[in-house]
Amino acid sequence: MSPAPRRPVHSRGGPRFEKPPLRLLPTTLWEYPSQHYESFVLDGHVHRSKHATQGRADYAGATPSWIIWQLLVRYTRAGDTVVDPCCGSGTTLDVCDDLGRKGLGFDLHPSRPDIAQADARELPLREASADFIFIDPPYSTHIDYGDHSDDIGKLSTGGDDHGQAYYQAMGQVIDESHRVLKDRRYMALYVSDSFKKSKGKPGGTFMPIGVEIFAYLCQLFRPIDIIVVARHNQKLDRGNWRKAAEEGNFFLRGFNYLFIMKKQESAS
Repeated sequence: MSPAPRRPVHSRGGPRFEKPPLRLLPTTLWEYPSQHYESFVLDGHVHRSKHATQGRADYAGATPSWIIWQLLVRYTRAGDTVVDPCCGSGTTLDVCDDLGRKGLGFDLHPSRPDIAQADARELPLREASADFIFIDPPYSTHIDYGDHSDDIGKLSTGGDDHGQAYYQAMGQVIDESHRVLKDRRYMALYVSDSFKKSKGKPGGTFMPIGVEIFAYLCQLFRPIDIIVVARHNQKLDRGNWRKAAEEGNFFLRGFNYLFIMKKQESAS
């Protein structure tokens, strides 16, 4: 399903583009023309967001807010407690505010006062207290989030241990999410694979982060679906990046996985 085209809107600063109202996406291929939404359709009515952007627009590695919106509309109700253990710039909290959910954000590097400092492997929450959990973890060492020694983003999947430390840490994050989530409720994890280009020669090392994490998720949760989210990254359109991929015979990352899982301990 292709995203709706954006309409030019004239203002004093010149023309800008109005983002189409966000609606539920019915397929497993998700796209939207922008990182953030301005309005959304809910219960047959168009609502404006309370925020100019959800989270910080300049935050490195920020989750597109429309993805979180899609999940919360489908899998939560008004008043539900939504937990984000890797909250970044607070995107999940702002989407919760738009939809009337109670957002709880944690991060080793809190970027604003309503995000508590905590390790995603050890959340200060009681067992079975969350109605929904959203996780957008570090994808190996793609981004330097800060100097905290416990940062999972400092663990490489392409090092001498072949990612063992990273995957062990992510397993602990998933274990903790299972502990905190209520039975028969949902969680989602948003992640990308990685590729490390060899220096000075063609080729490199492919790191299937998504596949490895999904395999561990399935040990604890029931899989509901896998969504492919198209990446609208300006770097993918750079001529030098495309040329390097063609000459080096490797692929640029064009999508992220979105794994939707359900905790189901009871048989009924």
